[in-house]
Amino acid sequence: MGQLLKMKKERTLITVQVQPGASRNQVARYTDGVLHVRIAAPPVRGKANRELIAFLSDVLGVSKSSLSIEKGHTSRRKIIAVEGMEQGEVVGRIEGLER
Repeated sequence: MGQLLKMKKERTLITVQVQPGASRNQVARYTDGVLHVRIAAPPVRGKANRELIAFLSDVLGVSKSSLSIEKGHTSRRKIIAVEGMEQGEVVGRIEGLER
């Protein structure tokens, strides 16, 4: 489960490990198919989830409506669906952040 999964044309699932309550929003690293992200919002009443979606939309250059949490709403490990982007494009944008 710790990898990008191709579901259908132009829809990619990505595994994200979230650390809520961080000092700022940032991508920590991308290893073994898991994107590690720090989010400033606390994990209270969905605040961290909303901020995660907003942050990932900026990182990936897609609208917030193109992203959804498929699994793990109350967990630190989440499966995020990215609509309108193929797996290679998502990986390329994530890996481009580390350079």
